[in-house]
Amino acid sequence: MSKSLLALPLVLLSLLAAANAATPVPPPPELPARGYVLLDPYSLKVLVGHNDTERLEPASLTKLMTAYAVFQALKDGKLKLDQAVPISVHAWKAEGSRTFVDVGSRVPVETLIQGMIVQSGNDATIALAEAVGGSEQTFAALMNQYSQRLGLKGSHWTNSSGLPDPQHYTTARDIAILSAALVREFPEYYKYYKQRSFTYNHITQENRNGLLDRDPTVDGIKTGHTDAAGFCLASSALRDGMRLVSVVMGTASPKAREDASAALLGYGFNFFESKRLYAAGDKLGSAQVYKAGDPVPVVLHAPVYATAARGELANAKGQLLLNPRLVAPIAAGTAIGTLRVTLGTAVLAEAPVYPAAAVETGNIFRRLIDTVKLWFA
Repeated sequence: MSKSLLALPLVLLSLLAAANAATPVPPPPELPARGYVLLDPYSLKVLVGHNDTERLEPASLTKLMTAYAVFQALKDGKLKLDQAVPISVHAWKAEGSRTFVDVGSRVPVETLIQGMIVQSGNDATIALAEAVGGSEQTFAALMNQYSQRLGLKGSHWTNSSGLPDPQHYTTARDIAILSAALVREFPEYYKYYKQRSFTYNHITQENRNGLLDRDPTVDGIKTGHTDAAGFCLASSALRDGMRLVSVVMGTASPKAREDASAALLGYGFNFFESKRLYAAGDKLGSAQVYKAGDPVPVVLHAPVYATAARGELANAKGQLLLNPRLVAPIAAGTAIGTLRVTLGTAVLAEAPVYPAAAVETGNIFRRLIDTVKLWFA
């Protein structure tokens, strides 16, 4: 099937300027970890990957998936930050890290979220899981459903806190994609990940993410540790408008996971750039639609980002590929083609494009004329 092709200029001034020589990109650092990955959370481009699709034990990185489901419940209005959640015996008896909630008490959702994120409290985490799912087992099934929706291909969850289980696993890449989703979809709750400490029940606990103290551009995300999993860290930093996510799993110490994460982030920021090339709602051109009359404006419903070696994005090109034989009526939410951003022969980004509004059929004369044209199209 043929497609019409329309070359487009990129909208950023930096991309309209004369091309600069790209920065040479050396090989990424080799790190003492079982698996690691560096990813741009908006373009989802993987910049570095080592054993990043290998199934590994997630430990408390699990709580990122728990948080995603909890934040979604808040977004959907099924949970409220000031809602008091009862603490069950199951939550109270949780092993490992604790927020020290009291059995039979009622604790606000926001307090439990801080206990889960800052203190990595398994008791607070289970209480949230029960509030959303009714039971931790049901909540784990919900976690797996969200995993499928996010495209996490190497993950399976059996509990909300990350306690060891042979059927409880993930990959470094899945954790990075999940972290990116938290950054993009829930900015109002992402703030908890940079909180340095939290006090509950007169007990103050520090955030275990040591990168928060080492690097002021780091604003998250989550640590994890069990004897089997080793020391793990999902981290994110924002420098000069560019954000990156790194995930390091299976290191020998807290310092090792921090050093490895810092090396990945430094490599990414030094040698790559990421830009929003188009915004949601940008008009890209127009499409001729049979039986509609006037050309139809073509727009994006979501922003488009691209990531490449520093200096290379100046040479990126956008192309609008419209579906052939577009015929009215067309609903506003129906994709009518694709925006493709390329750098040489490499495809940096693709996104569906839509009519700016629903396309209604034209008058009877237009319909008759275009019906004849379609016979020969």
